[in-house]
Amino acid sequence: MVPADWVSLPARPATPLNAVAKRALLAVGLLALTAVIVYLGRDGYQDGAHPGQPLSVLAAIYYSAVTLSTTGYGDIVPVTDTARLVQTVLITPIRVVFLIVLVGTTLEVLTQRTRMHWRITRWRSKMAGHVIVIGFGSKGRAVVRTLSESGTPRESIVVIDSSAEAVAEANSGGLVAVTGDGTRRAVLEQAETQRASQVVIAVHRDDTAVLIALTARQLNPSVTIVAAVREWENQALLRQSGADHVVMSSDAAGQMLAISALRPAAGRVVADLLDHGSGLDLVERSPGEAEVGGAARDAAGTVIAVVREGQVLAPDHPAAARLASGDRLILISSRDRSPTTG
Repeated sequence: MVPADWVSLPARPATPLNAVAKRALLAVGLLALTAVIVYLGRDGYQDGAHPGQPLSVLAAIYYSAVTLSTTGYGDIVPVTDTARLVQTVLITPIRVVFLIVLVGTTLEVLTQRTRMHWRITRWRSKMAGHVIVIGFGSKGRAVVRTLSESGTPRESIVVIDSSAEAVAEANSGGLVAVTGDGTRRAVLEQAETQRASQVVIAVHRDDTAVLIALTARQLNPSVTIVAAVREWENQALLRQSGADHVVMSSDAAGQMLAISALRPAAGRVVADLLDHGSGLDLVERSPGEAEVGGAARDAAGTVIAVVREGQVLAPDHPAAARLASGDRLILISSRDRSPTTG
């Protein structure tokens, strides 16, 4: 069973120096407040070292210090009913707060753990249909950036990485993160994979990606799994392991380099399409009611492909002459001009 504290939520942690400074200022403030209260009622106290004389400022501070710390030497005592009432009604609550400040470090740790446990429990109860990104390296960060730019809320993205530094970076970016090995079932369960809508595998090793895909598919048979693979021969194995879509990361980079070298203008267009929001964007949508039954080339926008039952069709393909309601249109546009999106 993976401990609950392997899940880390975005937070703004306070530095130890700031925490200590705040406690010290509060303790000094409580001591000063008590000293003022005692000094104002100085006639109601008896000082064994100076009998018959009212308390001095130093004596009031001294009495406040030994009283708040519960030392209580007994050399200064309240003797009037008013002084005793003040001790009961005012000084005693201040003493309790002062003691809490003294043991504040322990209490703060307990409070933080309780609060974090409550936040994680609340997060689990609400988390469903989210996207899990496994691996927060260069590919994983690019995935998160593109998802955010495409409108996916950051609170709907969960990162899994075995590196504490990567998890801390994800948290600082406002993401929920799970520390652990993505091949382990318990780690995937901590990320609520069983209720996720997409799993993106962006790890460095192909064998690791295969194991993650197998485990994620067992946990959630209906989840969409997208994985990056480095070697071409591992593509089929990853699909057999449960991945719905496989991206050849090394081949894609090589092809992009070749296109940019041979056809620089085409390379710039492809790079622009990959850089969401900077110019040209790829848009995916369902055909509108008025477009169903018509040709793909007549649909609103610049249609470059039609996806039908997993098959990609060119807009001039004979089968694309009549759009069906279950088709998906892939368009190039600087903004979504579709009549209906989905």
